[in-house]
Amino acid sequence: MKLLVTGGAGFIGSAVVRLAVARGHHVVNLDALTYAACLENVATVAANPAYAFEQADIRDRAALDRIFATHKPDAVMHLAAESHVDRSIDGPGDFIETNITGTYNMLEAARAYWTTQGKPDSFRFHHISTDEVFGSLPADPSVKFTEDTPYDPRSPYSASKAASDHLVRAWAETYGLPVVLTNCSNNYGPYHFPEKLVPVIILNALAGKPLPIYGDGSNIRDWLYVEDHADALLLVLEKGALGRSYNIGGENERTNLELVRTLCTILDDLSPKPAGSYADQITFVTDRPGHDARYAIDPSRIRAELGWRPSVTVEEGLRRTVQWYLDNESWWKPLQTRHGVGQRLGTAG
Repeated sequence: MKLLVTGGAGFIGSAVVRLAVARGHHVVNLDALTYAACLENVATVAANPAYAFEQADIRDRAALDRIFATHKPDAVMHLAAESHVDRSIDGPGDFIETNITGTYNMLEAARAYWTTQGKPDSFRFHHISTDEVFGSLPADPSVKFTEDTPYDPRSPYSASKAASDHLVRAWAETYGLPVVLTNCSNNYGPYHFPEKLVPVIILNALAGKPLPIYGDGSNIRDWLYVEDHADALLLVLEKGALGRSYNIGGENERTNLELVRTLCTILDDLSPKPAGSYADQITFVTDRPGHDARYAIDPSRIRAELGWRPSVTVEEGLRRTVQWYLDNESWWKPLQTRHGVGQRLGTAG
């Protein structure tokens, strides 16, 4: 199968590209190479004849039409998006343009291409989204997001992703475009750009800097190892029911404070300080405006229909992640000089 993967030089997208190539798919990686993208993420497959790269912006419809016509993909995996909540608070415009207008352009380019190909039943447009579109959950552990949870986005980022989800469903209903959708919980793992919580904590700890935790650290997230997510995404693309959405979760709920303490314990073991624990560096900072209290995924549908479950616990995944960052300073060090990295963003309320 030939896959067109948008955002394939990003964190989740590159995991999809690496796994898809390893499984024998042909992959066209379409990426604009914005600040969070990194071609080193796909360096292990760059020389593979089954891999091709196209630098293009999903807001550029002419470029999209050319790429579809040139490569003739069998399916699209649409991951290209602005994704950092704090940046969306400071500059929502980029999120509207990329996540909404860009998705519209992808849908129209895919529809035009699908039509010229005779509307094959085998074609798929897989839209990858987030559990943040559902809003915030109460503390009750029995309450989780399902595919039928009403949308209630609370940040510019989640609102833009919710809008893109609605566009995909509308194109399926109105034009018959063959689509599948997925909404995932918080990803972590190798190649995670160093502005998100897990890599920030690891790299700040190693640098002897404060480990910032928003508010009192009680916000709860469900943590999904990125390589497990990539496996689930390919499964949904290949076997998911047409028009269906699937929630993908790690089945690993932790408060932010619990997660950071776990990272500190792992770092104490793998790269101990001369004295004391990395936990001594934990610092509580002013909370993010509109910070959702809890996200948690009910993965019953993908488990029952497709037989998928995550392969690692959060402790196992975090240990792999910490070791990867310890072994790959040459990857993350240059990224720390990029715009906004290492700065507190999203404080405008």
